[in-house]
Amino acid sequence: MSERPVVFRGGLVLTMDDSRTVLPGADVLVVDGRIAAVGPGLSVPDDAEVIDASGGIVMPGMIDTHRHLWQTAMRGYGTDWTLTQYFVWYYLESGKHFRPEDIYAGNLLGAIEAIDAGVTTTVDWSHGLQTPQHADAAVDALESVPGRFVLAYGNLQQGPWEWATSDGFRDFHRRRIDGGKLAGFQLAFDVTGDPAFPEKAAFEVARELGVAVTTHAGVWGATNDEGIRLMYENGFMTPGTVYVHAATLSSDSYHRIAATGGSVSVSTESEQSAGQGYPPTWALRRHGVPVSLSMDTSVWWSGDLFSAMRTTLSADRSREHLEAHGKQETVTHHHLRAEQVVEWATRGGAKALGLYAELGALTPGRRGDVVLIKNDASPAMFPILHPYGHVVFQAQRGDVHTVVVGGAVVKRDGRLVGAAASSDGRLAGADLRTARAKVAATVDHLRETLGEEAWQRGQNPDLPQAELFDNPYQYTDYDAGTAEWKH
Repeated sequence: MSERPVVFRGGLVLTMDDSRTVLPGADVLVVDGRIAAVGPGLSVPDDAEVIDASGGIVMPGMIDTHRHLWQTAMRGYGTDWTLTQYFVWYYLESGKHFRPEDIYAGNLLGAIEAIDAGVTTTVDWSHGLQTPQHADAAVDALESVPGRFVLAYGNLQQGPWEWATSDGFRDFHRRRIDGGKLAGFQLAFDVTGDPAFPEKAAFEVARELGVAVTTHAGVWGATNDEGIRLMYENGFMTPGTVYVHAATLSSDSYHRIAATGGSVSVSTESEQSAGQGYPPTWALRRHGVPVSLSMDTSVWWSGDLFSAMRTTLSADRSREHLEAHGKQETVTHHHLRAEQVVEWATRGGAKALGLYAELGALTPGRRGDVVLIKNDASPAMFPILHPYGHVVFQAQRGDVHTVVVGGAVVKRDGRLVGAAASSDGRLAGADLRTARAKVAATVDHLRETLGEEAWQRGQNPDLPQAELFDNPYQYTDYDAGTAEWKH
């Protein structure tokens, strides 16, 4: 059954086509789930739903290429963590306590959150899949939400050479991925640089299945140039491979990524805060490496790409100024512009996933994934003079007025469309009430399992001893009683 046609009327349209065409006062028509026409004063079917886009910005649905959706149930818990503390909590101590129903809960809330923020396609970097039952729960949640999701299958409790070659994984792939409803499938694992290259077995499984690999590369203290070298020399650096973070790699590794057709998913809030390395867009631009954006995990950071765009542009410019100042030079013109960062959040993600023919731009024939940014109650949404700059530096998730995925309206007038079962069993809307209840049950389970003392200790890591520099300009013999300095 086809969706009712939808037309956005009179908006400032960022087509994100090859010329980055901007159309003021234009319409976007979606018919049968695809973009039918873009331009001013379009003729539309009589039964089309008309959305007033005047005063707003119409753009393609955003695409996040790396998000650990299952960790959404722990939103904000690790706010003060370093990457080391993240590894200890999830990999060594507490990640094993997540049941299949907890994976479902985090995925459900995280998937709904993505749509609410105008992210219509998300890679679920799902490395909490300890068993096939956990994987089934992850897919069940994704299939119940009306967005596009790519499952990146991983298991932080085992080596990829173990889980990727297991009968359970094979059976899961046959049951849930072949002919399934997801937008795509990847294998998600890291390459440590061990000379024995045990990850080779997992790469061979990915090659056999014809799927891409996504890997945390260039992460300080965890993955490095040796992992890239092993991948390259064994023929596993291929088009479609997504390297996440890539913040501490050498020029040679960046050249290898560029030459083999790979791309990098940058998670700037993560790299800035956790310690993977300085956000690498300044280096990726110089080496011609394609970029997409991601938000990583809500256990720390914002679950939207507005924050990702803003921090990415700011970090890149900070690096450019810092390097120039170190040479006693002044940057007079920025190399990275707002329009490029918006491109990374849309068509950049589509290209990374091999979906650019279908997603990432508002041109006839592509899938009808459309976002309207409009908020007449916000003083920050007027005037719109520089549309790309407005998206990056002025707008936020609360300004997402309408979201359409494949022609279906999933958010309208700033509110998610309520859940209702469709003919194929999928939800026609976002069931936020159910998601909240399930996440609350997960939190209760973890607090009870860990115990209150461990729970509190986990989210409040010890502070290191502060070291202060001696200040030669500060007197140390000030007498507070007489308010006089004693010399």
